[in-house]
Amino acid sequence: MLTFQTRRAEFHSIGLLGSFKKIAKTEGPIGFYRGNGASVARIVPYAALHYMAYEQYRRWIILTFPDVWRGPVLDLVAGSFAGGTAVLFTYPLDLVRTKLAYQVVGSTKLNVQGLMNNEQVYKGIRDCFSKTYKEAGLRGLYRGVAPSLYGIFPYSGLKFYFYEEMKRHVPQEHKKNIMVKLVCGSVAGLLGQTFTYPLDVVRRQMQVERLLASNSAEVKGTMETLVNIAQKQGWKQLFSGLSINYLKVVPSVAIGFTVYDVMKACLRVPSRDEAVIEVVATKRNTQPSSLQS
Repeated sequence: MLTFQTRRAEFHSIGLLGSFKKIAKTEGPIGFYRGNGASVARIVPYAALHYMAYEQYRRWIILTFPDVWRGPVLDLVAGSFAGGTAVLFTYPLDLVRTKLAYQVVGSTKLNVQGLMNNEQVYKGIRDCFSKTYKEAGLRGLYRGVAPSLYGIFPYSGLKFYFYEEMKRHVPQEHKKNIMVKLVCGSVAGLLGQTFTYPLDVVRRQMQVERLLASNSAEVKGTMETLVNIAQKQGWKQLFSGLSINYLKVVPSVAIGFTVYDVMKACLRVPSRDEAVIEVVATKRNTQPSSLQS
């Protein structure tokens, strides 16, 4: 997916099967897992922060604004802020993952196709962190975070919105069915990703901008990069790799939501509305007693 988003000339022209063959030929099976270590290191705190922040933001909104409508709009707002929070705390790992996955190393020589001659191949997560920080400091580790936030706010919000909205229409006797949860999660992931995918392409290209030999030294902003892609590569490039992304995101979101719901049930965690009602009732009960004393 990343090669389609960032390497139009090198990979997009040979298609999905050709890309598989090229990576297998130049790097072998290990090439398909390049950057996976950083991805795994990122997804654990990201998922934990994402779901925890969603519940906390939703709870805070209801407690702060008791009369707010507890419908899909609430899930949209809470999900958006939760996604932004998770991205801000884990973005450097996402940047490292992208840079490591971007490299296509030759089998005989340690050279990176498409990279500038004076660039070195990143040897791992720590090496990538170190070189990126030395090159551009903390700002370099958050290169491309703007389109990430622009994309994650609607994506995360829509994801929770569609998931919770579809669950509301499921008959009570089927609400605990695993397959129903998986279907709801799949549709939520598919719709959320489709609406926000162009910003993901912009983010990836900004992350590897300094590695592209064809790019000038000038650093472009989010909107400038978006317009540049549309003008020079065509608007279709903004959706390049979307079909491959479906194969990854749809099952990932479906499994994530399902495991989250199942784990809450196994741990006997009160539903979010039950917990909020309990807190609100407790606050109301303590107010008269404090006035009497």
